[in-house]
Amino acid sequence: MIDHFALAFGHGLLAIAMLRLVMRAGLDADPLIGEIAAETISKRKVTNASGRSAARRARHGVGDAADPAPGNAAAEPAEPRA
Repeated sequence: MIDHFALAFGHGLLAIAMLRLVMRAGLDADPLIGEIAAETISKRKVTNASGRSAARRARHGVGDAADPAPGNAAAEPAEPRA
């Protein structure tokens, strides 16, 4: 008799734990999929090559006036000559 009770009790607790895990609200939500979908939509909005290049530069922070690329003579201020 005690063996049947122990088996039923252990399996009952496992069933309750499984039900609580399955019924969680965040089980089916994957934040990475949402980020990938948003990035794909933003990339599809840009249709021409220059727009894609500008979006890529903006995404990587290249070409900002506040942070010029090293070795770029056009971005460095000219020194006055006397």
